Amino acid sequence: MNNEFVSTREIQLYYADTDMMGVIYHANYLKFFELGRGGLIEDLGFSYVEMEKKGYFAPVYDIQATYKKPLRYGDKAFVNTWVERNDGLKTTYGYRVEKEGGDVCVEGTSTHIIVGKESFKPKSFKRCFPEWFHKYEEIKKSPVK
Repeated sequence: MNNEFVSTREIQLYYADTDMMGVIYHANYLKFFELGRGGLIEDLGFSYVEMEKKGYFAPVYDIQATYKKPLRYGDKAFVNTWVERNDGLKTTYGYRVEKEGGDVCVEGTSTHIIVGKESFKPKSFKRCFPEWFHKYEEIKKSPVK
């Protein structure tokens, strides 16, 4: 990654998060992505709660995950999160879940849209939350050259 803003959160791994193979069950990584996304938003001074109070939701439009190495109960792990893309309608967050020491366990993205609470019709993130949108523009990942 270049000089973009990356938020890091420690992940609390519970025995109940494991599967029959003794590794963290794959669907739990989506919760880790959410932890990272919420942390990034909080680090930047914004709030999903405030978004909802203003009458909007930010549902998942698309989600991707690539599993590289297993996490196990007892491992110390972190989720790193950044803004991958932000076009005014959709925002894509990037994630990397790592063990302490830097082994990458999962990489992924989630793409979100803004919808009105009542109608669930898509809205412009750029228009509804201009300050938030512009902050994401400042910190998003630089395009590959």
